[in-house]
Amino acid sequence: MTAKLKKPDWKELMSGPRYARRKRGDMTLRAIGLSALFVAIGILVLLVGSLTMSGYPAFTQTYLTLNFDISEKYVSREDPFKGRFRNVVNDAIEAEFPQVTNRAERRRLTSMPSAASQFLLRDYVVANPHVIGTTIPFSVPVSDPYDQLNKALIDRDTPEEFRRLKQDEIQWFDELKARGQISSKINWGLITNADSRFPEIAGLAGALTGSFYALMVCFLISFPVGIGAAIYLELFAPRNKFTDLIEININNLAAVPSVVFGLLALAVFLNWFGMPRSAPVVGGLTLALMTLPTIIIATRSAIKAVPPSIGEAAMGIGASRQQAVFHHILPSAMPGILTGTIIGLAQALGETAPLLLIGMNAFITAVPASPMDAATALPTQIFIWADSPERGFASRTSAAILVLLGFLVTMNMIAVYLRSKFEKTN
Repeated sequence: MTAKLKKPDWKELMSGPRYARRKRGDMTLRAIGLSALFVAIGILVLLVGSLTMSGYPAFTQTYLTLNFDISEKYVSREDPFKGRFRNVVNDAIEAEFPQVTNRAERRRLTSMPSAASQFLLRDYVVANPHVIGTTIPFSVPVSDPYDQLNKALIDRDTPEEFRRLKQDEIQWFDELKARGQISSKINWGLITNADSRFPEIAGLAGALTGSFYALMVCFLISFPVGIGAAIYLELFAPRNKFTDLIEININNLAAVPSVVFGLLALAVFLNWFGMPRSAPVVGGLTLALMTLPTIIIATRSAIKAVPPSIGEAAMGIGASRQQAVFHHILPSAMPGILTGTIIGLAQALGETAPLLLIGMNAFITAVPASPMDAATALPTQIFIWADSPERGFASRTSAAILVLLGFLVTMNMIAVYLRSKFEKTN
């Protein structure tokens, strides 16, 4: 004989102290969640805001327009590449201030155009040899202290002994500005130039190309190998101690610090195989080792999420196991696989430690033409600039971080788009 259940008093439950306690608990949990969300958004806004504030000056560059006398005294028509363009630049700036005759003052005056001006002028004359023997107006970047002055990053009220520019140097600059010879332009060189010791012409082209080659090598190796390993472990491998050991090690490898992969690459790829140091191909192989566990784990999770009935139905109507995997299970799992792959590649793009150990932090002033050429990568370029003493590199470091964040956001948006597209297809 069953005991008669007591009918609950809903009025008492909805108004009693127990109900009030439960309601307070729900409100507390909601408040904690909202607080955590606001803190995370606040930190993100603070990070991006501080990077933008410190990095935006790097997106413009100050230029000085001078009349350069391309005299045959300094530049021969037979071999303009070997011309004495430094003398041409010095004569042009000294001609603007004929009253400056003191040797020390002339030396300081000629430091106003960037030290790289002679090379920019040389390249222009070599490309346009008909200008030899004429006087041409040409814009060259100013050196870093004057660029900082024009961007109001140097306080004019600071005592002269604590300032990077003396008072007469500021007066020369102001005079040129009043004549309309100073201008600010968008700094396309930040993206199109390779690295340089002069911050006013230093750019990210070499690092961007190096990162692109390294990511391509990483993708071409880790994507097929990772998916193949995940398919075998999830669908074909027998369940025994050996496969259990492999699975445990793959999960552990995903948590290994990236610097360990750098040490492995240094020992195996450089010292054992003798591969070129600082080459993106070595960086890509290193990043592939680091990304493989992430792709394998993501692929296995995506395959597990596919209902077994899909594969069973395919084989039930005569499909082989291979046809069931590649025609039915893998397409259904593709959104999760692509999401995991892109997140793994995005993580690899931001890695610095393993690339430092294989020499991708070298000072390289040329854009690599192939994955075998020496190059840097975006995170190592940021590391190099952050360690440079010139103040101009401070804003360029923040700008480079913004560029890196832009790439990471773009890759994550691609992951979201691909996942949405494949989910609709399936």
